[in-house]
Amino acid sequence: MKLNVKNIRYLGPDDWRVLTATEQGSRNHEVVPTPLISQLASIRSGSGVNKCISNLAKIGLIAKVKNAKYDGYRLTYGGLDYLALHSHTKASTVYSVGNQIGVGKESDIYVCASETGKQLVLKIHRLGRISFRTVKANRDYLRNRSSASWMYMSRLAAVKEFEFMKALRKEGFPVPEPVAQNRHTVVMGLIDAFPMRQISNVGDPASLYAELLSLIVRLAQYGLIHGDFNEFNILIEEKTNEETGKVTLIPTIIDFPQMVSIDHTNAEYYFDRDVACIKRFFERRFGFTSDEPGPSFNDSIKSITKRLDVEVEASGFSKKMAKELDAYMKEHGVDGDAGEIKRDDEDELDEGEEEDDDEQDEGEADTSTSPSNAHTLTSQMTILELRDNDPLPSLSDIKPQFHPAASIAPSISTKAAKAKAGWAI
Repeated sequence: MKLNVKNIRYLGPDDWRVLTATEQGSRNHEVVPTPLISQLASIRSGSGVNKCISNLAKIGLIAKVKNAKYDGYRLTYGGLDYLALHSHTKASTVYSVGNQIGVGKESDIYVCASETGKQLVLKIHRLGRISFRTVKANRDYLRNRSSASWMYMSRLAAVKEFEFMKALRKEGFPVPEPVAQNRHTVVMGLIDAFPMRQISNVGDPASLYAELLSLIVRLAQYGLIHGDFNEFNILIEEKTNEETGKVTLIPTIIDFPQMVSIDHTNAEYYFDRDVACIKRFFERRFGFTSDEPGPSFNDSIKSITKRLDVEVEASGFSKKMAKELDAYMKEHGVDGDAGEIKRDDEDELDEGEEEDDDEQDEGEADTSTSPSNAHTLTSQMTILELRDNDPLPSLSDIKPQFHPAASIAPSISTKAAKAKAGWAI
C-alpha cells in the first residue's frame, strides 16, 4: 500500500466524520453497514452521507466488499493512513509529507516535516501486509479481539514501539527521538545516518563490534531484549572531530515492535540470536572475528540496572497487549529479519504478492534509500492542510487581458501562475 496524500487537503468536515464513523464501525464489523455509518457520522442529510461515501470510495479510503450479504464498506489502509495523518496535522506534529525512504515487511517509512520545517520520520505499521497470504485461509482473526484485526494489531505495534522508544531515550540509549504516535503511525526524529547493511568497510570494526555487543548487554541489564538486533535495524552515523579529524561511528538502534522482556519464555533464545546476528554480519562483511566468546544471557542479567519492561507495562502497553501482539506475530510468521540474509529479494517478492485491494505502484522506490540526503528528499513535500493565508496569484496573472484579436494566448497559464505564487500543485 503506497501512501498518497494528495487528496487529504480537499476532504471536508463531513468526509472526515464519515471516515471516522467507518473506523468506529470496523471495531465490531468486517464490513460496516451503510446505515451504521450514517448513524455514527450524525450527518443530518442522508444524501450528504451517500455523497461522502462516494467521494471516499473514489479515492480508495473505503471499499465495497464484493458478494457481501448486506450493503456496507470496509476501511482500507489508505483510510487509516488519512485518519492518522489528520490527527497529526491537527496536533501540529506533521505539516507535510515527502518521499518514501524505506519499506519493511510490516512497515513503510516516509520523511516528513513539522510546521517549523524540522525534518522528521513517519513510520506506518502495516501488520497483515505480508501475512495476508496466511490470513486469506483464516479470516477468523477479523471477528474477535483475541486474534484481532490488522488495524488493531498495527496500532499495538505502533504503541509498543513508541513507548519503548520513549523509555530507552530517557535512559540515554541511542534511539531516534520519539515525537508522536497515533493509530498505526509513529513520528520520530530523522537520523542522518546509513543502515549498517549498506556499509562495505569500516576503519576499526573491532570497536564498532564491541559497542554493538555492549548495547545488547546493556539492554538486558535494563530488562529488555531487542529481538531483531541486526544490520537492518542499526543505523551508523559518522561524526568527525574538527580538531583531530578523527571519524567516529555512532550506532543508532531502530525498530522495536518485537522487543521482549528478560522474563519472556524465549528470552535467552532471542538474546543469543541478536548476538549471533552481529557476529555473523561482521565476519561476512568486514572479515572480523572476535577471539572472545559470548556475551551470554545469564551473565548479562546478573546485574540488573533497571526494569524498563515493567515501566513500559505500567505506562500503558499492558501484558495483555504484549501477549496479543506476540501471538499474532507468531501465528503469521512475523519474526523479524534475523537469519534472513536475502531480505531485499524477499521484500520484492512479498510486495508483489500483496492483497489485490492494497496494490502498490510498480515504480516504488528502492528500500535502500538513505535519509542522509534529507534536503533532497523534502524538496517535493505535499502540504497536508489548506490554510486561509496561502498566497494567491494576482487576477491579472490568471485571467488573460482582453485582446481584439481574441486569438492570442495568455502570456502565462493558470498552473504556471499558481506555481509562481508558491502554491503546492
